[in-house]
Parts: sequence; C-alpha cells; structure tokens
Amino acid sequence: MRDKLMTFRLPAEVDKEVEKLAFLEDTDKSKLIRELIILGVKEKKLKEALRLYVQGKITLWKAARISGVSLWEMTEIAKEKKIPAQYGERELKEDLKALKE
Repeated sequence: MRDKLMTFRLPAEVDKEVEKLAFLEDTDKSKLIRELIILGVKEKKLKEALRLYVQGKITLWKAARISGVSLWEMTEIAKEKKIPAQYGERELKEDLKALKE
C-alpha cells in the first residue's frame, strides 16, 4: 500500500487524547493516527453496510462485501446488533448471482 501525505486539523482536545494514547501505547502520534483512521474507515463501512441492509437496499452478502468481512462474520455482527434477518426471494437471487462472480 502506498502512503499519501495528508494535512488536516484536529481540535486541541482530540490532539491531547491522541498524545495520551500514543504515550500509553509507546508509539508515535503519526502511527497511532494512521491506525485510528484505518479503524474508523472500517467501522464506517460496516455501519453504512448495515444501514443499507436494514433499509432493505442490499442483501447481507452485499453488506459483508462492502464491509470487507465474510458472510459468516456479517451474520454474527447483525445478530450481535439484534438486526433481524431480511431474506426473501430477491436476496436469494442476488446471493446466487454474487456466488457466480
């Protein structure tokens, strides 16, 4: 993965918290910020995929692909978050189509 230089502003209180965490983890701020951004992107993708699934716009299979997790993991995540299964004929057709890809 190629790195890209980015510049952004953080509230002073967030910067302080990052400094504290970096000290606790015995790492530098830049590395910690990269880790936090990666975790945040993964969490945001998961949240968006689940939102679309709950709205019936995508299947659980598609939600898993968007989130970068397996269907089994997505099933477990949905269960933990008490999201009811939404599986009908349309979802079956989409899943069968996705398996052929």
